Amino acid sequence: MRKSEKIKVGISVGDLNGIGIEIILKTFQDNRMLDFCTPIIFASTKAIGYHKKALKSNTQVHGIENINKVIHNKLNLLNVWKEPVDLDLGKPTKVSGKYAFESLQRAVDSLNNGEIDVLLTAPIDKNNIQSDNFDFSGHTEFLENRLDGESLMILMTDELKIGLITGHIPIKDVAESIKPDLIKRKVKIMFDSLVQDFNISKPKIAVLGLNPHCGDKGVIGVEDDEIIKPTIEEIQKDGKLVYGPYAADSFFGTENYKKFDGVLAMYHDQGLAPFKTLSFGNGVNFTAGLSKIRTSPDHGTAYEIAGQGIANNNSFKKALFSAISIFKTREEYKSLVENQLISRKTK
Repeated sequence: MRKSEKIKVGISVGDLNGIGIEIILKTFQDNRMLDFCTPIIFASTKAIGYHKKALKSNTQVHGIENINKVIHNKLNLLNVWKEPVDLDLGKPTKVSGKYAFESLQRAVDSLNNGEIDVLLTAPIDKNNIQSDNFDFSGHTEFLENRLDGESLMILMTDELKIGLITGHIPIKDVAESIKPDLIKRKVKIMFDSLVQDFNISKPKIAVLGLNPHCGDKGVIGVEDDEIIKPTIEEIQKDGKLVYGPYAADSFFGTENYKKFDGVLAMYHDQGLAPFKTLSFGNGVNFTAGLSKIRTSPDHGTAYEIAGQGIANNNSFKKALFSAISIFKTREEYKSLVENQLISRKTK
């Protein structure tokens, strides 16, 4: 990307019967948002028009048939499909899931092709999006399959970043999934992301325990003493500031998380329950560890309020600004590393 160009933000619309299109339209109703990036929605003029009418939205949308025809200072809409689609706001349907995938797939293709710089995804319904083409438990797993790298789901605000050792898996499978190699890989992804994407030169990372009270010395499970603690000690030998395991029940209530740049939870709800209690509606879901940048709001499709014009777009707006910021920081880091390599070669 040339320095004179604005960052191109590709936007997948999520489930067509949810609040995804509403929060997109609300965000770009303020034309000042176009000063920060060039947005491209991947959908259709008919679908967006349907939502605009239902919401009485006056957000200006510029339709294009080819992504090379993008216009800066406009909210661009790339027509991914042209056929009419039956929408039923507030209800999950096979149709709304099918076209959520069409939007996502085309956006990811453009991300891989370098036609957009970052991807911002509106919420999908993990059930009705399932098909022969989408056999994944969520965005994160799909993107890991389509992009280079290993993913780490991070939910974040300015003062709290929680990553997940295990992601969208059943709770019954968590304990057997916690292995030293997995912990090491996820710690490395978070460490590298904090350095490259957030400009934290010496990140301090906390690792939560698996069992209540970290197993109470084997009374409530042995995984913390036999797997997690020794693995953390081994990681520390490399000079990384990684600590734990910490008992999850008191870690957040005592505000211990404020002492760390990143926190790694052992499973989905262990990390997301406290995060959403502290930050719901103001957080961002960032997929770290991949070759490209993707963010999303921290909420779901919210079918119960779809089409009513009352959806809060704060999290979506924060996800937009986060994607732009991470992209710039990562580019600066790459440039710094490249300059250091060149300097060493010329010595």
